[in-house]
Amino acid sequence: MKWARIRSPWLLHFNTGACNGCDIEVVALLTPRYDVERFGVLLQPSPRHADVLMVTGPVTKQCAPRLRVIYQQMPSPKFVVAIGACACSGGVFRDCYGVYKRLDEVIPVDVYVPGCPPKPEAILQGVIKLLEKLKA
Repeated sequence: MKWARIRSPWLLHFNTGACNGCDIEVVALLTPRYDVERFGVLLQPSPRHADVLMVTGPVTKQCAPRLRVIYQQMPSPKFVVAIGACACSGGVFRDCYGVYKRLDEVIPVDVYVPGCPPKPEAILQGVIKLLEKLKA
């Protein structure tokens, strides 16, 4: 099971209300230029089939219950990657009344990819760090 999980992580991308800058970079990661599929990565539309949850954007109080439900629907073991400054630290929305300061206040996070927006190379490096974490 561990071998299969390392060789073929299936991703679920969830936008919590971002400006779409990080989303564009995640989509760019899936193009042949960066070829993330060489690591066996596959984008899944359902949380019931995904191993890794990639979250972009600031976590709003309105979106947090949905995010928790999606996280609970994922099979164990499950992993979370926070992509962008908004998911990592709240970004420019940090002191807003309707936004959590960080993603890890809502669900546990395994890897942080900072940047506004982070480049696809940085997101790819975050996925590789997650895979290395799984090997250990």
